[in-house]
Amino acid sequence: MAPTRVTSSARFASVAHGFRSLRGRNYRLFWFGQLVSLAGTWMQDVALAWLVLSITQSPVALGWTMTIRFLPSLLFSLYGGLLADRLPKRQTIIAGQCVQLLVALALAILTSTDLITVALIYSLAGLRGLIDAVEGPTRQAFVPEMVGTANLSNAVALNSTQFNVARIAGPAVGALVISTLGIAACFFLNTASFLAVILALLAMRASELYPVSRPLQEKALSQIRDGLRYARSTPEVVVIFIAMGAIGTFGYNFQTLLPLVTKYLLGSGASTLALLTTSMGAGSVMAGLVVAYRGRPTQRLLLGAAVCFVVLLFLVGLSGQRPLTMGLMFLTGMCGVLFMTTANTRLQLLVPGHMRGRVMGIYILLFIGTTPIGSMLIGQLAEHLGVRTTVLTMAGLCGAGVVAAVLYARRGSGGLLLVSE
Repeated sequence: MAPTRVTSSARFASVAHGFRSLRGRNYRLFWFGQLVSLAGTWMQDVALAWLVLSITQSPVALGWTMTIRFLPSLLFSLYGGLLADRLPKRQTIIAGQCVQLLVALALAILTSTDLITVALIYSLAGLRGLIDAVEGPTRQAFVPEMVGTANLSNAVALNSTQFNVARIAGPAVGALVISTLGIAACFFLNTASFLAVILALLAMRASELYPVSRPLQEKALSQIRDGLRYARSTPEVVVIFIAMGAIGTFGYNFQTLLPLVTKYLLGSGASTLALLTTSMGAGSVMAGLVVAYRGRPTQRLLLGAAVCFVVLLFLVGLSGQRPLTMGLMFLTGMCGVLFMTTANTRLQLLVPGHMRGRVMGIYILLFIGTTPIGSMLIGQLAEHLGVRTTVLTMAGLCGAGVVAAVLYARRGSGGLLLVSE
């Protein structure tokens, strides 16, 4: 019996090891509060996409919504990254979450009173994006202050798991709420969900945060140039940014792509959209848990996941059957999270603390800020060439970027893809 007890104890310790970052009070509060808030956000995103298509019946209008939503990240993420280095991160995130709550509340009230218009949707989407341009880099750079560098890889993986658990729960609940209570109810629930993360941030103990050096208060443009110069002169960072730029621009536009695939390739409604989003989220959660148990992420894993993501996106474009598309979205979610989590963790570990906000600002720029380009391209191509051709074109553009990243990595490692990693 003794060996059984040892084995059970070892298994429990192994499981606990994968969640070790949650032992810290501050990170635990943040993780669970953010989980509730993100579930509400995903619920709102599904409802908003369906609202735009219901009002306009136009892929272009949906593309414009996503373009305006993410355009501020394209324009201001670099400056947002600088603010992340300069300002106290916890207070900055709290302020951003409060404004996001007000945006969700305005959307809920306008929709429930039938005063909502496409122009108002565009305006609120733009305001939301402006806040994200500052809060996004700040939230990314805040993780090391909560867990330290020793548990950073684990915390980034758990953040990815959290994000994708919310991606499963949010759309599933959203589809149910839309069918029973209407679209406006999703927006009201999202408004309430912001309270969870705001209260969690307020409850943190500042004395338990890990100290991080801040840059000297020089001119803003000079400090932004320093961040760009550092990124350009670090080959491992350049590889990440080449692949991230391609996949962020052309591949990870699922808020635009999935409603179009659902409506025009599968001929289905909101429930199928929720199923596809949930399938992708389930694969993403599985990948996040795998990464949480892994050690230091490698460049080989980064580029391998990127290649698989491109292949799967191409197959999604060829599929016209709901079960097959759901399976492909599950695998796409797995590869997408392996790529994103590895990229994020490698950056956080490579970059010195006083420059982390600015480099993560570049990361947000390439991953989220380029979304307006991809969203508008998707809308225009879908309107004129059809959804299937659009998805295949996006996969091809992603593939070109990943090939460029692989070639750069091989050149920088003397023809070997950093086998020692």
